[in-house]
Amino acid sequence: MATKKTSNGKSASSANEPTKKAEMKTSEIRDLIDFIAQSGLNEVDIETKELKLHVKREPDQKVIKSSAPVIAQPVSVTPQAVTAPAVTQTPAKVEKPATGKNTVEIKSPMIGTFYRSANPDSPAFASVGDKISKGQTVCIIEAMKLFNEIESEVSGTIVKAMVENASPVEYDQVLFVVELD
Repeated sequence: MATKKTSNGKSASSANEPTKKAEMKTSEIRDLIDFIAQSGLNEVDIETKELKLHVKREPDQKVIKSSAPVIAQPVSVTPQAVTAPAVTQTPAKVEKPATGKNTVEIKSPMIGTFYRSANPDSPAFASVGDKISKGQTVCIIEAMKLFNEIESEVSGTIVKAMVENASPVEYDQVLFVVELD
């Protein structure tokens, strides 16, 4: 704390000294998120004098630990430590398009980055012309460093892939068009 002497010889605080605020560090936020994820809670409210925090997650998502790491394509050239991310299996939304054909659209259940395979060296989960079955993984969507396997809710043949690999996707965006069996 900076002090200065006044004309009467007493110490006084500087008027332009910043006030000390309680701030939450990034590591504390990560620890809190890890605690919430491990506790199984779906919603947490924390309120203090300096901070108000509300955390909510989707209760129907199941987190499944994978023994094999799922690695996305690297964005930078600098070496980085790679950890095995948790894999969440999320069913894709399936809707019939407006056309009269016997096709359905597999839509993204979340915002994230679309990947056709588990890593750049692996073959694609599903490609145009492939026969898929209900429950089969068709792609991965990375959201907040979690790799979510997207499963088909229909059986059929993929007739059109609507998204390029490693592209960002929006909620409810069409990923694949499938002709039903």
